[in-house]
Order: sequence, then structure tokens, then C-alpha cells
Amino acid sequence: MALHLYDTATRAPREFTPVRSGTASIYVCGATVQGVPHIGHVRGMLNYDVLRRWLLHSGLDVLLVRNVTDIDDKILTKAADAGRPWWEWAATHERAFEKAYEDLGCLPPSVTPRATGHVTQMVQLMERLIEAGHAYAVAGDVYFSVKSFPEYGTLSGQQLDEVQQGETPTRGKRDSRDFTLWKSAKPGEPSWPTPWGDGRPGWHLECSAMATNYLGAEFDIHGGGVDLVFPHHENERAQSNAAGDGFARYWLHNAWVTMSGEKMSKSLGNTVSIPAMLERYRAPELRYYLVQPHYRSTVEYSDGAVSEAAQGYRRIEAFLRRAESAGTVDVGPVSAEFAAAMDDDLATPAAFAVVHNTVRDGNAALDGGDTTKALELAGTVRGMTGVLGLDPLSPDWADGGSDTPVRDALGTLVEALLAERQEARAAKDFARADAARDRLVAAGIAVEDTPNGPQWTVRNS
Repeated sequence: MALHLYDTATRAPREFTPVRSGTASIYVCGATVQGVPHIGHVRGMLNYDVLRRWLLHSGLDVLLVRNVTDIDDKILTKAADAGRPWWEWAATHERAFEKAYEDLGCLPPSVTPRATGHVTQMVQLMERLIEAGHAYAVAGDVYFSVKSFPEYGTLSGQQLDEVQQGETPTRGKRDSRDFTLWKSAKPGEPSWPTPWGDGRPGWHLECSAMATNYLGAEFDIHGGGVDLVFPHHENERAQSNAAGDGFARYWLHNAWVTMSGEKMSKSLGNTVSIPAMLERYRAPELRYYLVQPHYRSTVEYSDGAVSEAAQGYRRIEAFLRRAESAGTVDVGPVSAEFAAAMDDDLATPAAFAVVHNTVRDGNAALDGGDTTKALELAGTVRGMTGVLGLDPLSPDWADGGSDTPVRDALGTLVEALLAERQEARAAKDFARADAARDRLVAAGIAVEDTPNGPQWTVRNS
């Protein structure tokens, strides 16, 4: 089966065929660097990191552009409130985002363009749109004429009569549905010169200019969160197509991380920051939690769900450490079932199920003394978890993804004892099962048997 991806524009899975043979080109809308990154921000980047890894595994070169929006109303407001220069505020939080991506194992992008570095390309795009009759300038502002583009609304399913851009009303717009390409300069705000006067770019214009500058007039995949479908991606598509660019052939959108049913966002005050999470969980455990659900499924945050995911990772880790003690564990090929899951619109829940079934079979082989089979299965596990960015034996996670080796060692020991207890129960060797249980109790570990397997926590002292 060839890779199929769900395309928002067609509302159906489509077989992935790159524009240029042998190379996949991806543009992902990156962060607006207004504050500290939270797990809702990072979830999408991890999803596209898994896509990139699968494309690489499939033999394609991958060009991945992940932009930084470093000029924005929110950045200007928050920097002013903090009494700090806007550019320093943006740079500080850009570094925080980059660290979060790196901590959670994202491969570095091919390029990370900043909006402020591409004003020339934005001016050129506006000139093309004005010449083609799709944009107009009024008193230093430049607007895109929505009615001039008959296909407007087809990406998001918006009806033209119902379009609301969510922009501050201005007297310069010919139609309230038009959106801003360029904002005229205001006192005290940063600005750049253009043929229509000094000002700064609108958000939608930035991404179109940067995407085509690095990936060409037509490229493969444009990704981002589902909240960007409208107006951001609808407007990107409209202005790019209206200028004559083919732009993205596939539109992918990851779902939100929610808390109590609400999208995680700073404005709602319901965010969980990456630095705070990494004080409680190891980086690969947090990565596991965020990439195990299907990228188009909403993730409802809870401490219990993260703890359960952490233990899922530890079971994989414990098996590979156990196998490693029996011989060399090389990275092997992925299984056919795993490949089929990944080719089916990156069906990571099914892919993880294959991983855990292979771990179970590998532990059984070790219990039965079949070292050869166990090492082969361990190699398969390494191959599959490598695609997911979660190979516990990789250099990325050689220290467990944490600077707390005691906690890492405890996790490995606990998972080994749980595996021993389960195996003893299966063999009806209850004396050995009780002995494993007693060792867990002595170590201060509380174990609860659940439909997803035993879950453990450290008892409060």
C-alpha cells in the first residue's frame, strides 16, 4: 500500500505523490513566539516530525520548512506590557520553542525562516496580486479582494456570505470580507518601507511568501493545526492561487490538545508548559503521549493519561534493555503491519499496537530462552520506534531523555518486575509472582491492574 494522507481540501484520503520525484516538500506553520510553549503548540510539530521520519524511511529526501512568526499584534502587546523590546521578546520565546522541539526529539527543519526576514518577498507577492486585480491599496494598507477569487471558501467550507475575518474594522476595506495583506505604520510600532508606505505584514501574507520562497510555486504538503484552516490557510491558499502559484497540493491538519473540552490556549489560561511537564516526565514519555493518538484526533489532557503513556514507553524500554543484556540489538526492518498502519494516514494508534504486540512476543521469546528470536524482534521494535522518534536505545534517548538517572533506573527496574510478575501469573507460578509484588511494595511502588495492563506510581513518602 502506498502512503495515503487525509487532505482537508478534498475531505478524503489521497495517495501521496510528490511534485518532484524523490523529494517531499513540506511547509508547517510554526509558532507565533509570544510566550512559553505548551503541549498544544508542540503536539503538531511532533505529528509532522513523525510524518517526516516516515517519508525518510520510505526513501524520500524531505525539505521541511517551519516558519517563525516574529512580528504580530500579540507579540507587540506582550512585549510592551513587559517593558521589553518587541524583537527581544520574540527572540527569547523563539529560543524557548526551539528548545522544546529539540527536547522532545524533533529533527531540525531544513530551514526556519522568520517573517521579518522576508518582507521583500511579501512586497513582490502584493505587487503581483494588485496587478492581477486581486488586491488594492488604501492609505498605506493593502487588502485582498475575496470576491475576486471565485474559489474562496473551498478549503474550509465557508460560505462567502458568512465569511468573517475576525479583523479590526477599518474604513479602507471595500468589502468587510476582504483580509489585510499589509498594515500601515502606527506610531511606536516597527515598520518596513513599501511602495504603498511604511508598515508591517499581515499574518496570512507572511506564510505564502516564505513557503514559495523556499519550496517553489508548487509544493507537496502544507501542515498546521485545525484551528488554522480558517481564516489563515483559506487566505494563504486564496492569495497564492490568485497570484498564479499552485501552492500546496495536500493540506494536513492536526487536532487540538484540550483541557476540560476547551482548546489549550494562553488566552484561556489552561496551558501546560513544556518546561513544567519535563519536570514530571521524561522527554520520550511526553513525546509518546503526544504522538500515540492519531494526529487528527483531539487529545484530552489529564495527568492520568500522561502517566499511562509514560508506562507504555517504559514497557518498550524495559524489553529492549532486557534484550540488550542478552546480545547486540541492531536496528531492524519495520513489520509489514506497522508499515500498513503508517501508510494509512499515519495511523499511529495501530502502529503502537504493533509495537507492543512485538514487545510481548519478544519478552515471551526471552522467557523461553529463544535469544535469536528475541533479538530479531528487538531489532524490529527499534526500527518501528525509530520511525516514531522513540527508540529507547538511540543516542537521542541514551540517558532516558532525562537528567535524572535515578528515576530512569527506577522506571526500567519497575517495568522489569511488572513483566516478571505477569509472566509468573501466566505460568501459574504464584510464589514468584508474589515475590515480584513484594519487591515492588518494598520499593514504594503502587500497582493498579487496568484493562491496558498494570499501571504504577511511586507512593508518597
